[in-house]
Amino acid sequence: MSQEKVDRYKEHKKNRQQEIKKQKQRQVIGRIIGAVVVIAIVVWIGYSGYSSYQSNKGVETISVNTTGITDYLSGL
Repeated sequence: MSQEKVDRYKEHKKNRQQEIKKQKQRQVIGRIIGAVVVIAIVVWIGYSGYSSYQSNKGVETISVNTTGITDYLSGL
């Protein structure tokens, strides 16, 4: 091997630990970003489904007859 190749190999060998550390950091960051994206998609789908369910759900109205209370109070 030429001296140039030997020098490149030594330089690569010297920086190997730092390169491995950087690769591991990139992998962890990539996994975290992927997990955040997947969670965001699942939350969005859940919210959309719930919103759609609520909009299609009928509105229940309740009426209260207060004539008895009104008659009682006016009689006092």
